[in-house]
Amino acid sequence: MPNCTDEERFSRTLQLLGPDAFQRLRRARVLVVGLGAVGSYAVEGLARAGVGFLRLVDFDVVQISNINRQLYALESTLGRPKVEVAAQRVQEIHPSCQVDARQLFVDAATAPELFEGGLDAVVDAMDSLGPKVAFLAAAVRAGTWVVSSMGAALRTDPFAIRVGDLSETRGCPLARWVRRRLRKLGIERGIRCVYSIEPVPRVWRCVAADHSRDTDEYRRGRPRGALGSLSTLTGIFGLVAATEVLRHLAGPCAATTTVSDLR
Repeated sequence: MPNCTDEERFSRTLQLLGPDAFQRLRRARVLVVGLGAVGSYAVEGLARAGVGFLRLVDFDVVQISNINRQLYALESTLGRPKVEVAAQRVQEIHPSCQVDARQLFVDAATAPELFEGGLDAVVDAMDSLGPKVAFLAAAVRAGTWVVSSMGAALRTDPFAIRVGDLSETRGCPLARWVRRRLRKLGIERGIRCVYSIEPVPRVWRCVAADHSRDTDEYRRGRPRGALGSLSTLTGIFGLVAATEVLRHLAGPCAATTTVSDLR
């Protein structure tokens, strides 16, 4: 439908949330860091809800091993920067959305610049411990509301997914290591998390322990041990993270149930 308005394009969102909340989504500025198995689905949910500005950040390109779980991974996109593919897809969904795509490696030095211009919400969908901690610390220091995805790999039970403050997480090795590192920086609360209480094999705990000793915060291109994952579970993590952002931006509205309410 050419030349349609946002109200027409997102009429079902408008119908559910109401005009005031919908306008808040249209005016919102949201940052998503990490456009892989979780982040790609988070961006999809935000774009299809009518969020008006998306800053998308990822250093990587689409690889063949991404096809089992990443929204942007297709035969036609192999070798292309994920931020490029993501920006193109957002424009196809929401032409009036302003997209700021940055092919950037996130670390302690680059994280602060991502908050320039002011942001209303942030999604952390990174899986590298060092960069993840550096970014979350920068988000807290910037005073920006953030939701962070913890470990989705090796999980198969969607009903074990929870949402809560980082200090409340349990059963997730990645969350435990993130908590420990942030505590050393004086940060103990204030980070919303999507996590799973499903037990994971010992191999994950060993990988997490190895990551915690990494003093180079995952050098660019540093080989990492691969962990098995399902497209369904990683996608759910991303969509739950997007839902948390939408609820935060929209404020009190008709959509009042979260995954954590369904325990």
